[in-house]
Amino acid sequence: FAQLHLAVPGLPVRSSKVLPGILLCRDFAARCPAQGHVRALLVTQPLRAALAGPGVEFMVVSEGQYGTSLRWVNRRTEDIMKHLQSNNVKLLLSSVKQGEEVLYYAKLYSISVVECLSEEEVSFISEITGVSPYVPFSDNLHGEIPDAAVATFCQPLLLGSKRYVHVGFTSACALQPHCLVLCGPVDAVNEQHAAALQGALTMLQQLFKSVDL
Repeated sequence: FAQLHLAVPGLPVRSSKVLPGILLCRDFAARCPAQGHVRALLVTQPLRAALAGPGVEFMVVSEGQYGTSLRWVNRRTEDIMKHLQSNNVKLLLSSVKQGEEVLYYAKLYSISVVECLSEEEVSFISEITGVSPYVPFSDNLHGEIPDAAVATFCQPLLLGSKRYVHVGFTSACALQPHCLVLCGPVDAVNEQHAAALQGALTMLQQLFKSVDL
């Protein structure tokens, strides 16, 4: 229930509604509209190439070496984004903030990016789609990316004064997510409505379990 409802203060109660898909409490870091179903990737690490691995010290001994290193990073980052494009990836859902280079190449190769998703959001998306986060750093950047979700739509949504990302997924399980948007004049009213609805849903769930038995 926590991932499938959103409280929006400052709007009348009659503005409450049920929307297909889920709402991410973020705006697009980069938006490239695409028609129809799109392939989406979950990532939990920066896609900007690193000069050294964790725990490894990289020493620069000259300005020329520094410039060469930056060009390598830039080229490697572009290769990763090209690899995503060649696999028809149109949406990147990231739990971390991506660098400027990643956003630049995302716009260049028509890939929308949503950053800074919570651990709960990433886990929930992974559960309903059946895909695991993508690990980009491997020697082979020319093969297929099999572990991608399918988004049936992905669009911005303005609720009150905040912008959200509204996305629908082809579910890998019986659950077809819908998000409940609760509107009210103040947060306290929305919290009361959310608690009442959650209690009602819990009661219905217990009732259906009893009938099944």
